[in-house]
Amino acid sequence: MAKIEEQPGRRFADAVSLGVLARWVPRDEIDAAVVATGKQAKRKDGKLPPHVMVYFTLAMALFADDDYEGVLAHLAGTLASWPDCWDAEWEAPGSGGIAQARQRLGSEPLRELFSQVAAPVTDMLTPGAFLGSRRLVAVDGMEWDVPDTPQNAAFFGYAGSGDKRSAFPKVRVVALSECASHAYFAAAIGGVGAGEGSGEQSLAATLWGHLDSDMLLLADRNFYSFANWCDAQASGAQLLWRVKSDLRLPVVEKLPDGSYTSVLVNPGIRGKRREALIEAARDGQELDPGQAALVRVIEYTVPDRDPDGDGELICLITTILDIRDGPAATLAEAYHQRWEHETGNDQIKTHLRGPGRVLRSKKPDLVLAEIYGYLLTHYALSALICEAATEAQIDPDRVKFTRTVRIVRRHTGTDADFPP
Repeated sequence: MAKIEEQPGRRFADAVSLGVLARWVPRDEIDAAVVATGKQAKRKDGKLPPHVMVYFTLAMALFADDDYEGVLAHLAGTLASWPDCWDAEWEAPGSGGIAQARQRLGSEPLRELFSQVAAPVTDMLTPGAFLGSRRLVAVDGMEWDVPDTPQNAAFFGYAGSGDKRSAFPKVRVVALSECASHAYFAAAIGGVGAGEGSGEQSLAATLWGHLDSDMLLLADRNFYSFANWCDAQASGAQLLWRVKSDLRLPVVEKLPDGSYTSVLVNPGIRGKRREALIEAARDGQELDPGQAALVRVIEYTVPDRDPDGDGELICLITTILDIRDGPAATLAEAYHQRWEHETGNDQIKTHLRGPGRVLRSKKPDLVLAEIYGYLLTHYALSALICEAATEAQIDPDRVKFTRTVRIVRRHTGTDADFPP
């Protein structure tokens, strides 16, 4: 730690500025997203063209304590130096003009931009990024408080009801992230109301298309359902998920490392049909993926978690059936990398947004834009940290996220920060 903090860390600090956003969220990608969503500027002499407002939205995530005018003030010196943006007499718009520009931009370009630029950033040289040849990724969710306006309440809903209803409307974000870098590379956003598609499992189901065959996906027990498991497996990725203790997992074959194979059966199939599928699995017959799926089960106890002192039983299921591809102890250890996603959630909600802070947008579309701004800004910072850590051959966890954010906030307002 001392070495990277003192010497390589100093070079790292010198290279960090608000321009990190322009590097990992480049102007040409912004322009492509703006065109793809039909949000081009209608006037060539506008003070706040779409690409500027995209960077402004990202800057809002960096300067959550500042109002609109304060955020723009951090950018003004750099933005004014860009060619073909403003004339020499340009003056920064007031908060009303900035609010109007945000509404004109909306959330669609930010969503499109995130889908274009967000991708895994680790490579085989990044310590802790892979298990063998498989990239460790995780899925998890988080919730955001948004202003209590009629529009937000109607669109997103409240958590709970009656006396237990949340004080503010809430937005739910479910995302895929790399465990080593904490970089989110896919996300789904919805409300917390009881409407269809608002739950974590429903939002997660929209993300499986972003998985690749070189990934090992880790998930907590709240994400398991038979349909979700089958759909995620169909992506080609390997899976390692925790499941609840009441899931029925009949033993098909006991394995030398203490794990065993089992069969997941579609919950709509019961009685003799279910037993027939289990026997078919024991006989080595091929299973209809719509009816049943062969899995490997790994069970172990974590001491000092259970109030009774007996330890907490952890039950994992995986698509990795051959113990040579992943012994039980190795997979059990790998599963706990899932907590790296929780670290990413903490970075974005606590260190960028601020603990307990309510988002600033009072309309649903602007809430979505603001959240994508946070996701993109966190992605750029995570990519930068991962690059520095890989070069120094240390785990990205050893490069402090809070320190990186402070450095970026300090190094603003110079002409070199943003390329035209």
